[in-house]
Order: sequence, then C-alpha cells, then structure tokens
Amino acid sequence: MKITMAHGSGGESTSRLIEQVFSKHFHNEYLSKLEDSAVLPGAGRIAFTTDSFVVTPVLFPGGDIGRLSVCGTVNDLLMSGAKPMYITCGCILEEGLDIDILDKVIASMAKTAEEAGVKVVTGDTKVIENKGGEPGLIINTSGVGFIPEDLVTPGPSKLEDGDVIIVSGNLGDHHAAILGTRMGIETSIVSDNAPLNEMVSNLYKEGVRVHAMRDVTRGGLGTVLNEFGAASGCEIELVESDIPVSNAVKDFCGILGLDPIYMGNEGKMVLSVPKDDADKALLAIRSSKYGENAAIIGSVKKKENNADNTNVSVLTDIGGKRVVGLMYGEGLPRIC
Repeated sequence: MKITMAHGSGGESTSRLIEQVFSKHFHNEYLSKLEDSAVLPGAGRIAFTTDSFVVTPVLFPGGDIGRLSVCGTVNDLLMSGAKPMYITCGCILEEGLDIDILDKVIASMAKTAEEAGVKVVTGDTKVIENKGGEPGLIINTSGVGFIPEDLVTPGPSKLEDGDVIIVSGNLGDHHAAILGTRMGIETSIVSDNAPLNEMVSNLYKEGVRVHAMRDVTRGGLGTVLNEFGAASGCEIELVESDIPVSNAVKDFCGILGLDPIYMGNEGKMVLSVPKDDADKALLAIRSSKYGENAAIIGSVKKKENNADNTNVSVLTDIGGKRVVGLMYGEGLPRIC
C-alpha cells in the first residue's frame, strides 16, 4: 500500500495510518491519549531542542531516518548535561511512499527511543504531493530533557588552559556510508548513528569535570572545535596521528579527496576536560557502548593578547602544522 493524499486529510485514512503505524510502535501512557498536546511530569531545569531530518536515502547502511532522528535529538540534549526524557515525532510524507517503508522507519525509531530511554509522547503527520522522483519522508523531532539542579552545565565558552580534547570514536563513518550509497560504491562502511546516553552518564558517574561537550555532526570535528575556540578565547592543537579513523574510511577519503576532520557523524562526541581528568574520562567512554575507539586527540591553551585568529591547528604526520578553519561551502547535503 502507498501513501495517498487522503492520508493527510485528517479523516478516516489519517486515523487508520496513525493507528496502523504510529500508535502501534509508539504506544505509551502519554501518546495513547491521542490529544493535541501531552501533559508530562517535569523538573526545575529543562533542556529543549528541535531538529528536522531530510537524509536521502531514508534507509542506509547501518541505519535509517527514524533511528537518525532519535539519535540526533537525544544527543543534542545530552550535550547540555540533560537527561533526555520525551521526544515528539512530526512526519511529512510524500504521496506514493510505500507504507511498508514507513512502518520500518517508525519501528526503528521506536526501538531507538527505547534504547535511549525516551518516550515519543506526541506528534503530527502531513502528506504532500510528490514533485517527482522517489517518494520520501521528512521527520521533525523535538526533545525535552531534565538537568540536575547541582550540575554545572558544559559549554563551548568554558574551555580552560591545559584542557585535553577527547573524541569518542572513529570519524567519518556516517558521511562515508551516505555518500557511498548515493554513488553506488560498495564498501563495508556503515553509519555510526547511535544514542550516547550511557557514555555521558558514565562520565558524570565517574565525577569527570566536563568543560565542553558537543556531538560531531554536520561540518565535522573541525567546525565544532572552531566554535569551541572562538567561544572560549582558546587555541586547540590536535595531533593528526591520534585522531581515530577506520582504515575503510581512510581509503574512501583517499579515493574521493575527503578530509575526515570535516566529515559528518551521528554517533560521536568531542569533549574538553581538565588534564587531571583525562585518563578517567577516556576510561569511562571506552567502557561505554559505542565508545571503544575513543582517543585523546589534542590539548587547549589560552590565547595570548597578541595571538592570531587561529582557533584550531593540527600537527601532521610528517611533522608540519596546518590550520584547521571552518568548513567552507556546503559539504555533503542531506546527511541528516
């Protein structure tokens, strides 16, 4: 069965679609009331985020747009120090979309939400005309998380002189998986899309003082660290040989002339911690799901008054030093 314009009418077809796909997978005490908004238990401090996901193709090696939407929203909340609790699901469906594909995406979304410990509590569905090409879908998710009252929240402006930079695993997997699929290149690379709840929780359980923390998505590591440097007035120096990249992605980059520092990811984070906490932080991440390839990749120093505008540099494998600026241009479109 295919999506038709009648599925967006608000009538019987809409109700049947919601019942047969969305309610089937997202059943919980809040969503099952099917009201226009969900009334939820709260907390003193909340984190709130929203994001839209337009990735093509919607099914890709290692994941799909449903899993991606949950991971992206949950990870954004985690990076502010919040415990993710609730998310929404807004779907814009193109006429002609196969309902079996939609069912697969929503099932994946529900499974990922369960893994991440969040509940899908409300949502919306719209159907639009297909303007040509393979019919797809867009997902918008908003998320709410609770921040402990005693937590000093991390932020890009809070880097300190002597901090250590840690990345939670291999870079470039998601970017390469999407691009390879689009170009018809057969590789063993799969997307890294993953929720990072356990990783962040373990950092705080071990008492790691996290100064800054960010998931490494569009624009890659280079863009995130430039934001860190600009916000804090610090310079970050990386060591190229310490940056984790799988051999498969290195080969892929070599063929297409890509730089892993600027490639997008959907299950990696970078953080800045005091040097005294570095080993403890690395152990906490490596002992977490999805963190086995974590590595210390660089250090932070406060800029002098006469320092240039360089925020990030990297010591290369051949002994040189190059500046890592903000990514220029569009990069790869629609990776998330």
